[in-house]
Amino acid sequence: MNIKIGSKIISPRSPVFIIAEAGVNHDGRLDLALKLIEAAAEAGADAVKFQTFKAEQVTTPQNRMAEYQQHNLGQTKPQIEMIRQLEMPNHWYPKLIKRCQELGILFMSAPHGHVESANLLKRFKLPAYKIASGDLTNRPLLEHVARFGKPIIVSTGMATMLEVKETVGWIKGAGNRQIILLHCTTNYPCPPEEVNLSAMSAMQKEWPALLMGYSDHTSGSQAAIMAVTLGARVIEKHLTLDKKMPGPDHLASSTPEEFKEMTKAIRHTPVILGTASKKPNASENKISQLTRKSIATAIAIKKGEKFTAANLTIKRPGYGILPKHYKSILGKKAKRDLPGDILLTKKDF
Repeated sequence: MNIKIGSKIISPRSPVFIIAEAGVNHDGRLDLALKLIEAAAEAGADAVKFQTFKAEQVTTPQNRMAEYQQHNLGQTKPQIEMIRQLEMPNHWYPKLIKRCQELGILFMSAPHGHVESANLLKRFKLPAYKIASGDLTNRPLLEHVARFGKPIIVSTGMATMLEVKETVGWIKGAGNRQIILLHCTTNYPCPPEEVNLSAMSAMQKEWPALLMGYSDHTSGSQAAIMAVTLGARVIEKHLTLDKKMPGPDHLASSTPEEFKEMTKAIRHTPVILGTASKKPNASENKISQLTRKSIATAIAIKKGEKFTAANLTIKRPGYGILPKHYKSILGKKAKRDLPGDILLTKKDF
């Protein structure tokens, strides 16, 4: 399947679509949100993604912070208090979208506050919608967004294969088949033993017609690069201006420099993978005759003398008789006197 998001085409043959997850790393400040957009564009990302919500749309007052949030923030308080500080006011959106347009990067946001947030984003005519792992089982939201008729990128953290099947069924049932599934582990940062990239391959086997990707919460870029080698067509990773900033996701995010290096490595990965054709490169053809070997005389050989393992050997260069003919030459007689240490030719026997 080919899916178009803005001016970008996502397909098995197109460049990997890279999303810089700015998320809530703006810490409630417009100036930081704008700087995150600039950092994402400078790092070579195709899109920068935020989160759209009002705290009361996301959680009840009784809900507590996740363990990783408590750890990353070094404090415990009701979740609603934490995320209230991370809301994006409605008047930010035109400014953020305008800055994205100026820098040639796509603006995206995940409707994190149920259908109200989705409706807000619809007003800005986004090219695609991202569904966070926490909303994978939110059938009303999934069906509502699916009816917008735009591509939907779904993170599958915390999900079983059965739950993913239900999600895909709901979106398709609402008339939308433009689905990209992202394998994901909802842990920040995610340790290597919890990455399980093979799950992405399992989903690809289950839905061979759908595009797959990986939302990376690990430290470093190894997992994201490996995901590309396994066929990921979308990579999403958190971006921060400084890991020491106070928000809950900074610690598990990449700095602009780290993100830029990851992007560079991902762009090189298809080049390194190459094609399925096994053949020498032009550069190899130039040196193959110098490094491959031929049948040569080990010592001087008299005319009429038989070729044996004692008077023949294998040496460079490689433009003589190939070594694969060695056994067929043994026992044949020399047609002339041959000095030692020269390549044998067909005229010599």
